[in-house]
Amino acid sequence: MASSSGINISELNPAIRPQDDLYRHANGAWLDRTHIPDDRSRYGTFLMLAEESEKAVHTIIEEAAAAAEPSPIEQNIGALYASFMDEDAIEARGSKPIDAEVAEALSAASVAEFIEVAGRSWRYGASGFVGLFVNGDFADPDRNIAFVTQAGLGLPDESYYREESFAEIRDAYVAYIERIFTLARVDGAAEGAKLVFDLETEIASHHWDVVASRDWERMYNMRTFAEFEALTPGFDWTSYLEAAAIPVEKLSELVVTQEDAIAGIIGLVDDEHLAAWRYWLALRIISGSASLLSRAFVDENFAFYGTTLSGTPTLRPRWKRGVSMVEGALGEAVGEVYVAKHFPQEAKRRMDVLVANLLDAYRESIGQLTWMSDETRAKALEKLALFTPKIGFPSKWRDYSALKLSASDVIANCRAIADFQQSIELDKIGKPVDRDEWEMTPQTVNAYYNPSLNEIVFPAAILQPPFFYVDADDAANYGGIGAVIGHEIGHGFDDNGSKFDGTGAMVNWWTDADREAFEKLTHSLIEQYDALEPSEAPGHTVNGALTIGENIGDLGGLSIAWKAYVASLGGEQPPVIDGLTGAQRFFLSWATVWAEKRRPEEAVRLLSVDPHSPNEFRCNQIVRNLDVFHDTFGTHDGDGLWLDPAKRVAIW
Repeated sequence: MASSSGINISELNPAIRPQDDLYRHANGAWLDRTHIPDDRSRYGTFLMLAEESEKAVHTIIEEAAAAAEPSPIEQNIGALYASFMDEDAIEARGSKPIDAEVAEALSAASVAEFIEVAGRSWRYGASGFVGLFVNGDFADPDRNIAFVTQAGLGLPDESYYREESFAEIRDAYVAYIERIFTLARVDGAAEGAKLVFDLETEIASHHWDVVASRDWERMYNMRTFAEFEALTPGFDWTSYLEAAAIPVEKLSELVVTQEDAIAGIIGLVDDEHLAAWRYWLALRIISGSASLLSRAFVDENFAFYGTTLSGTPTLRPRWKRGVSMVEGALGEAVGEVYVAKHFPQEAKRRMDVLVANLLDAYRESIGQLTWMSDETRAKALEKLALFTPKIGFPSKWRDYSALKLSASDVIANCRAIADFQQSIELDKIGKPVDRDEWEMTPQTVNAYYNPSLNEIVFPAAILQPPFFYVDADDAANYGGIGAVIGHEIGHGFDDNGSKFDGTGAMVNWWTDADREAFEKLTHSLIEQYDALEPSEAPGHTVNGALTIGENIGDLGGLSIAWKAYVASLGGEQPPVIDGLTGAQRFFLSWATVWAEKRRPEEAVRLLSVDPHSPNEFRCNQIVRNLDVFHDTFGTHDGDGLWLDPAKRVAIW
């Protein structure tokens, strides 16, 4: 029997009853004493673990840089970090590394010339008026295909250009553009800032909102290249692709996601808007490179994107920003060392057991659903049987041998990295999907579900307390990492994931009646969350339709984790440890992983764009729907977390 409960009872706030507020009961002492670090917009369990990962990666980078006879990958790691940390050289260059590209953007004499310049800019890392990514084809998930998406905005979302609550941010954005133009010695900075903002406002008017942009059925629009050209008449895609070094045959077929939005955006690329587009592209180049330029550019960029948008008072120390850059460019190379040093094999073995138990619990639960027919149930169980768990680290590591970096030029390095990464992605198109590839590095404190591969992935860095304890009682593990496992499995059966089958193909495996019953349940959950107002953003409410997928994941994850925990007991009663029953430890562990504080500006921003609900509701609103929570803590009508049994939602 484990001697540790996995719960630090000194962190509990006895003045707040779990029946009224489980989140603040479990995290009360931490919330009372914790101040958000000045270089953070929010702070909590995930970020505390991320900081430990960051320190470990920093050591790995420094050791690579100090190697007497560095391997090629150690040379790249050390060179990239050194090029970013050489502040004197960066300061001396000022904006010189991007002056030629900015001048080229501003001097485009025609729409045709602008299109060529925009293509070249995309190749070395500037963001475009449309986005491009590569993924498995939803109809044939074993082959890779290109997806084109709406893009072109400098603010977080289209709502920032139209909602009255963001009027001050819009004004600050225009002022930011003017200041960054002035720093780059762009003629007509004030006029250019207004032209850019007016153009982006037009672009935003075509954008789908964040809820519509979750609907992959509506966004799966397979088109030939000729059909794509017909959708965007007058735009010379051949010229753009040639400048971007994208072979046109790579786009012989492509998925055009927000089709009318993309047509609307491309329709603005005309003589009337040419002056605005020149400034717009100059801004993409300057702002996209600002963090790599002299301190004046860094400060201006941070003042708007860090402080105005997210409320963060202080720029992160340079070494932390350097670590982030190395991870973004060479993440798996660093991750291979991280796993060797920091990931015990016992953790993987224990996780294998937990995942198997969670899948078994889902299987049992699906078998007992009263709202689902046998026909759909058989398909759901078939999908569950085809889930692929990935734990800790990939089975093969990325090859970086084609990338050569220098210790003396950070901008050149970043362009080389952009070209390298884009080449890797473009090379995938038309080839079989590599099912061994990971979307996250092992040192990332997170997890994910990929519907195209029907896989659940848990990087090494999340497999530590308070999510996962190698030597603590199982109640804490099932309430922590067990619920995370259940959450990711649950994404396979949320409002989007449920539209993909076990092979990763987007097909309808539901009867009409079952889909209607499912959507009735999800609508009730949307209504619950629509009414919630986070403490850090009074006057603002959760968007239940935006967050429904994650809320379904949380609800299914926790309820199935409980069933898996009970099954793991084999009919025995769990021990009482630290005065807490197994059920109490399970729910306190769940609450502990969500401890977080947010700055008001960040809280508002996340409500607009983040598909996750605020952490206090990820904890509290979910448990309100679970009968076992009410049984464990003896809730009654009038308690803060009481929810009438008739209003409780149980989906999976």
